[in-house]
Amino acid sequence: MTKQVKARFAPSPTGMLHVGNARTALINFLYARKNNGQFFLRFDDTDLVRSKEEYKEAIVKDLKWLGLHWDQLITQSARLDKYELIKNQLIEHGRLYPCFESAEELEVKRKLQLNSGLPPIYDRASLNLSKQQIENYIQSGRKPHYRFLIAAELIQWNDLIKGEVKYLGAHLGDPIVVREDGSMTYMLCSVIDDIDYNITDIIRGEDHVTNTAIQIEMFAALATAAPNFGHLSLIKASDEKISKRVGGFEITALRDEAGFEAMTVNSFFSTIGSSKTVSVCKTMEDLIKEFDLNSFSKSPTTYLPVELERLNHKLLIELNFIEVQERLQQFGLEIDEQFWLTVRPNLQKLHEVKEWWKILYQPELVSGLDKEFISLAQTLFPNEEVTVDTWNKWVNKINEASGKSGKELFMPLRLAITGMERGPELKNILPLIGREEIIKRLTKYTR
Repeated sequence: MTKQVKARFAPSPTGMLHVGNARTALINFLYARKNNGQFFLRFDDTDLVRSKEEYKEAIVKDLKWLGLHWDQLITQSARLDKYELIKNQLIEHGRLYPCFESAEELEVKRKLQLNSGLPPIYDRASLNLSKQQIENYIQSGRKPHYRFLIAAELIQWNDLIKGEVKYLGAHLGDPIVVREDGSMTYMLCSVIDDIDYNITDIIRGEDHVTNTAIQIEMFAALATAAPNFGHLSLIKASDEKISKRVGGFEITALRDEAGFEAMTVNSFFSTIGSSKTVSVCKTMEDLIKEFDLNSFSKSPTTYLPVELERLNHKLLIELNFIEVQERLQQFGLEIDEQFWLTVRPNLQKLHEVKEWWKILYQPELVSGLDKEFISLAQTLFPNEEVTVDTWNKWVNKINEASGKSGKELFMPLRLAITGMERGPELKNILPLIGREEIIKRLTKYTR
């Protein structure tokens, strides 16, 4: 019987959610839903110093905004007793061993190895300590940290994206899994959680490939088959890896400052780095149908914010009034369907609706317009109900009377009526403003 797919997103709440992490969350979510599986959110918060509650709340807010709803929330800080139990078992079996080197001593060793052309991995000096030596270190006030002993054997797996991956255990350094203060690093805790919650598939960035090799060893040490692993190529911007420590790429900034739509972000980051053409999906259901993990490339991909801008515009012009009506009401403006359909082709972000409202209903005065031309245009304005046909009737009359055409004709009218050089077609704007208001605006330039 085939296992139900269970995927997870496991952020450390030590900073804001950035586009690289959000992409990982999104692809795990889509993969789980595509396979009728479950999606877990797990906070890797064993670093009690750097983990902050406000970061957890922000990550939750960002994921909900994106529409990435999880089936279960797990918090590692609530499972410390379980980690302690497994830690003691691995110590008893010789897979965790105490080490006493200080950070400074380890750095000296690392530099010596590099200068000698050797790989900068731990030399296992503490593995050969006698019980008496360990006791002496402890009595002298040194606190041990613990490393996981990696077997000197071939580690391999068939990666969901990269294909066959191989590592030789002898070439990997034994990782620290318990710090001097007794707190656990995420490495072993993650494996314990994946076992306890029956995680079947782990998809993450390719910067975790070496960690995967180590964790496959940990699964084996705990007598459990490892899940499927897939490693996504990294997103880069300006030749640098995107990181939450750099800043400027946070989901909160894309939402609150840039004003992008959630489905723009989802459509973009579920596609870049794959063989699929970047296109916009209006709903998460559509995105799930289109998703294909096999389409992702092994090569790094570049994140260009301007591509998000273009995609956001494409999404907005596909949204009908019903789909945005509730959100438009939040601006506190009386926006109807006619207004929405008129300004929609000119929107890059939804909040720009407020600017168009001001243009159409509270325009700024423009200096330097030809008073005589505006006066002529005012007298020739059709004395009838304003429709989408009014504009052509009006400019034809003005053309016949003045001999002006093209930009020389319509630009002064646009400026007088809207206060802007660019915008929606005037034939669509005039019915929104109405005859009385149009005459009133033209009159301001003829006094």
